[in-house]
Amino acid sequence: MRYPKAPWLVPIAAMGLLTCVSAWHRAPVEVDLALVLAVDVSTSMDPGEQHLQRQGYVEAFRSPMIHQAIHGGLVGRIAVAYVEWAGAHPRFQNVVVSWTILESPEDSLSFADQLARAPIYRVAGTSISEAIDFSLALMGSSHVLAARRVIDISGDGSNNQGPLITEMRDKAIAHGVTINGLPIMLRDPERRENATLDAYYRDCVIGGANAFMIPVRERSQFLTETRAKIAREIAGGPEPGWPVQTARTVPLTDCDTSESLWDDPGLEPHAFPRHEVGKDL
Repeated sequence: MRYPKAPWLVPIAAMGLLTCVSAWHRAPVEVDLALVLAVDVSTSMDPGEQHLQRQGYVEAFRSPMIHQAIHGGLVGRIAVAYVEWAGAHPRFQNVVVSWTILESPEDSLSFADQLARAPIYRVAGTSISEAIDFSLALMGSSHVLAARRVIDISGDGSNNQGPLITEMRDKAIAHGVTINGLPIMLRDPERRENATLDAYYRDCVIGGANAFMIPVRERSQFLTETRAKIAREIAGGPEPGWPVQTARTVPLTDCDTSESLWDDPGLEPHAFPRHEVGKDL
């Protein structure tokens, strides 16, 4: 039996083929920067510190300073993902806001609003090495063509779980990724590692082209230093007067050992109510 031809099927089939070919060959989005913000939520930070840390990032992306930095790039847009991390036992990395293209001030404000609404988890352990490895893998899912790729690590302790920090740092550098840092060094006399955490980040964590770090030593600095750090990362170069520190050529810190087992290993992951974030700073 011969069935009548359906000429209307031809353009539909052709359209479907063109759609598939178009999707297959769709070029990645060009951006000045692909940035993973990898933020420590280990239990060594108290809830107030973690809220201030989150608020620092929220307010940074609401700031005209960041909007102007994005607009001033060669392409005028960046891609950002926000990840929270803690220990390796259990392994914890949580993508809070997935890859987002920021081109206009409205894009940045929307990103900040998503971040403000998300809960904050608290998990035991500090595995900077796992955070770097996870962030490096996340770079592969960005579908952007970035002039620069940066992983930004913020945290209040040294690596105490997972692979050696230097191995993961060097792996990222070998892939052309820069690691910057925001060591949190609030004045707590009970935590002796606070006095040397900046040296640890400088010698063991940051690395790659133009790598730098900005320590946070007071609660009031969460907003100003976070904003300054992101602005410099977007700009790709230093600005006069910014209190940055760069990586040492010859490290003076023992990166392969850590006495910073400060977290309570028995504490299960816990999320703060999302309405507490974004109210005040």
